[in-house]
Amino acid sequence: MENLEIKGESGVYFIPNVKLNAQSGVCEISGESYLEDTSEFYNAINNWLEQYFKEVNKSLTFNFRLTYFNTSSSRSILDVLRVLKKYEEKGSQVTVNWYYPEDDDSIAEEAEDYMKDTGLKINMFSFEPED
Repeated sequence: MENLEIKGESGVYFIPNVKLNAQSGVCEISGESYLEDTSEFYNAINNWLEQYFKEVNKSLTFNFRLTYFNTSSSRSILDVLRVLKKYEEKGSQVTVNWYYPEDDDSIAEEAEDYMKDTGLKINMFSFEPED
């Protein structure tokens, strides 16, 4: 199975960095997410996850390290978390880590809301963002 990597870009829209590694089972979305076509972007991630759990089905760690995301990205992130929860319920080992800027409580609160919405345990860690 192929890895999925998307190089982040900043401009009119902000595309986050995506690294989904089928060999190690470590996945990460980082940076800022403010996209023109959010659903298409995140559907590629969900499709990769579906394929991973079908073909590889080893434990998976998903790290979210976003410094900003807009409302449509938030809905799509929730969809990603729902996919992860579905596979956890099927017996797959899923770990979700949520890294948020130490000076941004709203991103931490989003993770708490995601936990309530999905029933998925999310480990939360603050970090000092780079300038």
